Amino acid sequence: MKKSDEIKEKIVNAAMLLFNTKGIAQTSIQEIMQATGLPKGAIYRRFETKELIVLAAFERAGQIMQQFFTQAVGEGTSTLEKLLKISAVYQDAVHNPPIPGGCPLLNTAVESDGTFPELRQKAAGAYAGMVKFVQSIIEQGIRNKEFRPDMDAAEMAAFLIDSMEGAIMASRLTGSNAPIERNMKYTERLLKSYLIA
Repeated sequence: MKKSDEIKEKIVNAAMLLFNTKGIAQTSIQEIMQATGLPKGAIYRRFETKELIVLAAFERAGQIMQQFFTQAVGEGTSTLEKLLKISAVYQDAVHNPPIPGGCPLLNTAVESDGTFPELRQKAAGAYAGMVKFVQSIIEQGIRNKEFRPDMDAAEMAAFLIDSMEGAIMASRLTGSNAPIERNMKYTERLLKSYLIA
């Protein structure tokens, strides 16, 4: 990797953590400079605007989260286990989320609403991608005759992601993992109701 690429990576990684813990609007270029130890010129040579840093940082967060979800799926043997492993990625959303600050998709969705159309579009795309990822797992479970064929894979996938994101938000808000634990418990009950005996 070229030195300039290493510097760009350093900027993106530091910005991602700052944006996810402090918020995009609350994070200044000065703070990115402090976190990276880089002068302003080094940052602006690689990113002409803060918005471009935000987009790159969101993309990086998405790559990291995809690794977590892919690993979770790999740890499950049955389709049910794979889906439960996904719901457990944020089981300690309060103290030990995969990325400090909570779910980058949730945080970005809140902050990009109406103020940064390109970021909102990227967040919407990430949400749709996550739903498709879960849908493909459910569809495989139906093909494997683990789940009943009357399960609507697209609807179930969207519901599972929606409820997980809501539980993450509630856990972060209350400082308690109880909402995540509830979501995991009822996700398991719901999915088990579709198992073929």
